[in-house]
Amino acid sequence: MTTDLLPALADRARAAAHARTPACPCGAATLADRADATVVRHAGTVAKAHAPDTDPTELALRVTTAAHLPDVLVPPLGPTPVDLHGRLVTCWPYGTPVDPDAAPWEAAAALLALLHRTPAPVTLPPMRGPAKAARAIAALRTRAAQHPGAAPVLRAWAALPAWARGEAAMPDAVTLCHGDLHLGQLVRHPAPEGPWLLIDVDDLGTGVPAWDLARPAAWYACGLLPPDEWTRFLAAYRAAGGPAVPPDGDPWPALDVPARALTAQTAARAVTKAVAAGRALDEVERSLVDACARMASVALASPRS
Repeated sequence: MTTDLLPALADRARAAAHARTPACPCGAATLADRADATVVRHAGTVAKAHAPDTDPTELALRVTTAAHLPDVLVPPLGPTPVDLHGRLVTCWPYGTPVDPDAAPWEAAAALLALLHRTPAPVTLPPMRGPAKAARAIAALRTRAAQHPGAAPVLRAWAALPAWARGEAAMPDAVTLCHGDLHLGQLVRHPAPEGPWLLIDVDDLGTGVPAWDLARPAAWYACGLLPPDEWTRFLAAYRAAGGPAVPPDGDPWPALDVPARALTAQTAARAVTKAVAAGRALDEVERSLVDACARMASVALASPRS
């Protein structure tokens, strides 16, 4: 992040929040300040500086898609990203985030099913889930390859098909996908008690819809998500007509590859962060690495034809 980006982003959020009045009784808050995203809130407006390598044409297509799906995605406050200190910036309405103790699994599943059933614009690029996973693996190789947890993660990754590693086209090039679904991507809009909607269009695109179910599936498989919560999520997705899994029976043939990829991605990030911080893996991080180790002894499920 450049030194001047954060105050400039705060100014951008203030201008968007008070476009109709010069009065400003409210303060700003930094919601995130990472290498891949800086997010500032001012009153009911959020300004986001996207990753430095963001493609402007692709981001504009993703923002435009969100603007046309107000029942699924929080709509942007403007259709065109702007350049601010070398970073593309978009503005959005603020939404109330998820309470971790009351996870809206049914709402998340219903939104995903609706997104997956919505025809994708023909110009929309592929969703970026596999590419992001590949970057996490590349970072592991570069920064933490000597850590004992790296080897099982890399073995699990190497066993995946090329499309899941971001090395080949996905077998589905038409289904509209979020690309990075987790509970942090849901907000109530309008805040504070509006309906649940999805946020974050950075990875939105066409691809394999099971990828959007893969993180909760992976958590469930690793013992990090209770079975009843996974069951609620899966049942709600099926009830809403989601196409990522069969309407009944075993969903795992469709979910296995994406779930393994997300497990490897999350484990890679965990090991890399632990090495950077000079600390041991915590219990959750060890469970992810252990899950990668177990994958070697279990054959990949064959998708239904």
